[in-house]
Amino acid sequence: MNKSELISVVGTVTGLQVKQAEAAINAIFETIADVMEKKEKLTIIGFGTFGTSDRAARDGINPKTGEKLKIAARTVPTFKAGKALKDKVK
Repeated sequence: MNKSELISVVGTVTGLQVKQAEAAINAIFETIADVMEKKEKLTIIGFGTFGTSDRAARDGINPKTGEKLKIAARTVPTFKAGKALKDKVK
């Protein structure tokens, strides 16, 4: 499923028009991104927790050339599924 299909399903399930469903989906995604940008967590009980994790700098190897290189430290997005979501996926 892609974003446009998600918007269509949300519109059908909720009875919203496509533009209203799209605005709602976009607002949710933007809010999640804003929370993560602030390095805070967003927990949706039963669904999961969105957050960030800091990865330390490390040494790596270019698999094509075998050359050693430095991989910079960075912050990455994380998601941990909640119990209800895990149970539904089983």
